[in-house]
Amino acid sequence: MTSLTSLSIAVDRDSAVSALATVPDRASACMVFAHGAGAGMNHPAMAGICTGLAARGIATVRYQFPYMEKGSRRPDPPKVCHQTVRSAAAAAHEFLPALPLIAGGKSFGGRMTSQAQALAPIPHVRGLCLFGFPLHTPKQASTARADHLSTITIPMLFLQGTRDALAEPSLMRSVVGRLSAPATLKLFDHADHAFHVLVRSGTTDTRVMESILDEVALWVAALLKD
Repeated sequence: MTSLTSLSIAVDRDSAVSALATVPDRASACMVFAHGAGAGMNHPAMAGICTGLAARGIATVRYQFPYMEKGSRRPDPPKVCHQTVRSAAAAAHEFLPALPLIAGGKSFGGRMTSQAQALAPIPHVRGLCLFGFPLHTPKQASTARADHLSTITIPMLFLQGTRDALAEPSLMRSVVGRLSAPATLKLFDHADHAFHVLVRSGTTDTRVMESILDEVALWVAALLKD
């Protein structure tokens, strides 16, 4: 069975954000999971990932950034996002103290999580799992957004689609190949930034996401053995 528990996470003395813990029986680890820039923690894609991870024995704590909690479309400044990431990880550890923590997120959420880790290690976090890391803006190929990754020392998993307009595959290979920390890049054919595939690809969004979640489960299992 899997339980769902609503949480409130204090970001600072004056603000708090909503969170939702999805916890399967006999979970092996917990992922602290941040949403993308344009959709909050209750977006169907976020919920589907958390349900899929629970089926693979991985708990999740997904949470809102303050701007999303307020119903704004403008993301918070990085400093606020970084503090929210840290507060969410601390709350997840307090809620599930026996489980090893993985931190990550979708697109913007993953970028803010990795920036927070680069600035100072997040307590109890053993690895980063990044769904669709936004390496650059569309048609503006660059690797500058990945510069901070070089200071991270814990293992990282990058999950990217080969049609992702925000992460040209060859650039992602170059970035990951230069990292000194253990880093794994998994590319999924035909998938875009949202892991959507075209009908003519011969596969489906569901199959792609199942493959992605299988890779996450394998990576987490290997991480826990170290």
